[in-house]
Amino acid sequence: MKNIGTPSHPEKPRLITEQEAGQRVDNWLVKYFKGIPKSHVYRLIRTGQVRINGGRIKPTYRLIAGDHIRIPPFVPALRAPARAQPRLRRAPNYPILYEDDDLMVVNKPSGMAVHGGTGITSGMIEQLRLAQPEGAFLELAHRLDRSTSGCLIFAKNRSSLIAIHASLRAGGLDKCYLALLMGNPDWNDRKIDGALVRNRPSGGERISQMDEHGKTARSHFKIVRRWPTAALAEIQIETGRTHQIRVHAAHLGHPIAGDEKYGEREFNRFVKTRYGLKRLFLHARSLTLPHPRTKLPLTVQAPLPPDLESTILGLDQGVASS
Repeated sequence: MKNIGTPSHPEKPRLITEQEAGQRVDNWLVKYFKGIPKSHVYRLIRTGQVRINGGRIKPTYRLIAGDHIRIPPFVPALRAPARAQPRLRRAPNYPILYEDDDLMVVNKPSGMAVHGGTGITSGMIEQLRLAQPEGAFLELAHRLDRSTSGCLIFAKNRSSLIAIHASLRAGGLDKCYLALLMGNPDWNDRKIDGALVRNRPSGGERISQMDEHGKTARSHFKIVRRWPTAALAEIQIETGRTHQIRVHAAHLGHPIAGDEKYGEREFNRFVKTRYGLKRLFLHARSLTLPHPRTKLPLTVQAPLPPDLESTILGLDQGVASS
């Protein structure tokens, strides 16, 4: 397969710096070739046009300081034109819950992807970078589902990113969620230790399922409010698998309200019609972690969004009027 574009200068290897180390090579290339579609970046890697220390790599390869990356040249005019966007001091509509020189915690809205990808041209990380000074470091420190709202951490330097990831691996980052469950469970506390696997059913989109051969996943559910048809649960997770809380809730027989993938259709229709709930009722309410620089505990909380508050008010009013 031919190179994308025509060489304007000989290929030159580039040395990866300490600040760049730890990034996935596909993400690094997307930032290096501003305006080039990610599908083209994957093609460059797949066809061996991008090499690390002379060898082929996968898109998931994480860069190491001192790596020599060979990058195919492009004629600037053949790059996809980047749309002019104003430099913003702060990305709009993303409330900042906490910020210092090392990290930023944003109250993520439901329905917003955390990063661009297939069918998504721009996610939160791309939009927030517009608000940063030219060349400033900003990376996602963890992820939330597109439909989940609440606390989302961004690292503002490489050392903070490494420290936060270390806390995640060691179980030192405590994450607490609120979810509205279908029905009225006959328990107050329930801990789920159910391994999960991700697969793609024939003709369908990728989902997570309980499987003893999957990756360890632990969730602790605690009921904090009850109504005749639903219950509000506080959920703490020891692991962060894809759709973990949603799958575990469904496994308990009490799926999350508004969950179109793992939920119950009739219940979703009921809460939408009766209480106006048009989204997944899952909110990352708080997180606690050792600060990456001071190592002192840092706790950040995200208030419940108005639409979820409205659903709870509707449930309360329904009980009062019955």
